[in-house]
Amino acid sequence: MNLKIISTFAAQLGAQVVLNPDLVLERNGRFYLVNDALMPFVKADFFYVGLFLGKVKEGKFFPSFTLLSMLAKQGANLVVLDRKAAWLYICGRDLLASSIMRVQGSGKKNTNTLVMNEFGECLGFGRIVSNLRSRAPPDGLAVRNVSDIGDFLRRER
Repeated sequence: MNLKIISTFAAQLGAQVVLNPDLVLERNGRFYLVNDALMPFVKADFFYVGLFLGKVKEGKFFPSFTLLSMLAKQGANLVVLDRKAAWLYICGRDLLASSIMRVQGSGKKNTNTLVMNEFGECLGFGRIVSNLRSRAPPDGLAVRNVSDIGDFLRRER
């Protein structure tokens, strides 16, 4: 079991994830976290089991929102948005500096960050395009949307 791809993704967000390799199952490039009570009942040809952590496609890791929420609790880089910006982010929009209420972590340009609403819910993650610790123009682009919870609904059209 190679959990390095998940650890590498977590490190890109400034977090550490420690997973017991005996409780993480991989099938067809998809990773699942299974509790030890369920593990004896898992068959080799399972379709879905436990918590979905993400998938690897063409060598790139795509995290689940469950994993993103776990990383938020581990001290990852994150930005907290106001209510209006949270809605726009869920609709697939990028973030302006003026919509960010709080920055946790480095806030450095070209790093990944989790995007949270004011209630502490993870909305997705993005790529910081301007240093959030400096005086960026309030109407300037701050975080580019990489993945958000509204993506599933937009694909259903």
